[in-house]
Amino acid sequence: MSTLNRKEVRKRIHRRIRKKVSGTATCPRLAVSYSNQHIYAQVIDDVAGNTLCAASSIDKGIEKAASNQETASKVGELVAKRAKEANIEKVVFDRGGHLYHGKIKALADAAREAGLQF
Repeated sequence: MSTLNRKEVRKRIHRRIRKKVSGTATCPRLAVSYSNQHIYAQVIDDVAGNTLCAASSIDKGIEKAASNQETASKVGELVAKRAKEANIEKVVFDRGGHLYHGKIKALADAAREAGLQF
């Protein structure tokens, strides 16, 4: 049986993903993370080390919805809108070591519908 807990396993998966996924100025990285209460999304240029735009469920434009997926989709729409304002069309998606379902999938789908290309 493994001696790693869930958090250590997720960090190991995230390190493996980050070896392959990197953002540039022309195609930045859309990084998603979440806690028990909030979800966060950032568009990052890894070459320069800058966050180009960000959105989270803490922002004033987003009210907590009944479900986490609804809140995540609102965050996805907001980060896509802010990316469009910063003239960003294409991004590479970084799910942060989390499985691609639930909140992560809802955020990604909402960002795609709002006009971001993955």
